[in-house]
Amino acid sequence: MASTKEKLIAHVSTEQAVGSKSKVTVVGVGMVGMASAISILLKDIADELALVDVMEDKLKGEAMDLQHGSLFLKTHKIVADKDYSVTANSRVVVVTAGARQQEGESRLNLVQRNVNIFKFIIPNIVKYSPNCIILVVSNPVDILTYVAWKLSGLPRNRVIGSGTNLDSARFRFLMGEKLGLHPSSCHGWVIGEHGDSSVPVWSGVNVAGVSLKGLNPDIGTDKDKEDWKSVHKMVVDSAYEVIKLKGYTSWAIGMSVADLCESILKNLHKCHPVSTLVKGMHGVNEEVFLSIPCILGSSGLTDVVHMTLKPEEEKQLVKSADTLWGVQKELTL
Repeated sequence: MASTKEKLIAHVSTEQAVGSKSKVTVVGVGMVGMASAISILLKDIADELALVDVMEDKLKGEAMDLQHGSLFLKTHKIVADKDYSVTANSRVVVVTAGARQQEGESRLNLVQRNVNIFKFIIPNIVKYSPNCIILVVSNPVDILTYVAWKLSGLPRNRVIGSGTNLDSARFRFLMGEKLGLHPSSCHGWVIGEHGDSSVPVWSGVNVAGVSLKGLNPDIGTDKDKEDWKSVHKMVVDSAYEVIKLKGYTSWAIGMSVADLCESILKNLHKCHPVSTLVKGMHGVNEEVFLSIPCILGSSGLTDVVHMTLKPEEEKQLVKSADTLWGVQKELTL
């Protein structure tokens, strides 16, 4: 007896079904993982989304909740499992899993707790998606990107940290608030560590190509009457502030992750401040990952942009690198 489905649909293709072309996996279904997942879904950039976590009930519930919205999405397949086989053949794997930053805890303090979690996650990702691009989001992101690179054995262009993509977005938002402009018209880069020692490149801050430093030579310094320096201070403090108020950050980092995934999946060759190996650049001599402007496309991180930094900015970047190296060299991988 033919089933309803067989009566309704006649299968005509004789070829093997083609698998996903732009599958994205999100590891960790906490606040950041789910904000990343929903942002990726709403941008219509993936043809399959896989979720992985060790907390099975939470994982199943989140997946069901997203699947129930399938009618309103253009991502046909949403799957979830604690077994990493569900992630097979991913183009991009977003890693958000790890211990969460507690109120008042520095990002660097989280390190060893998260290194141990990565020792399980990274080999499993590579096992099932040997050609993927890994996007690390868990904090402290620069050190954990280095850890993921070491544990994965992947070339450096395929292991990227979300880095200061969010810090730069926060900077441009606050700059826009000060000037009454949309953030996309406010150009400015925050580089270095995603965290307390990030570096605002004041020499490059501009609107429509007009340098703000040209108009206000003291911008970003203590001598500046308009106190632009506070804009960067607010960038550094903003995560702590949001964590204090709502317990965690999620939406902006989720949107930032989707922005990076889009540049990779759509081969946009777009420039983003993300964390990459900076040894040999800007006076950095150690194997550390820091954010500098990088070009993202289908092969991952294909190029870096040589920023023209003032000596003071370069000095801050080296200091950022030293801070990270101090923590990194103590790690047991």
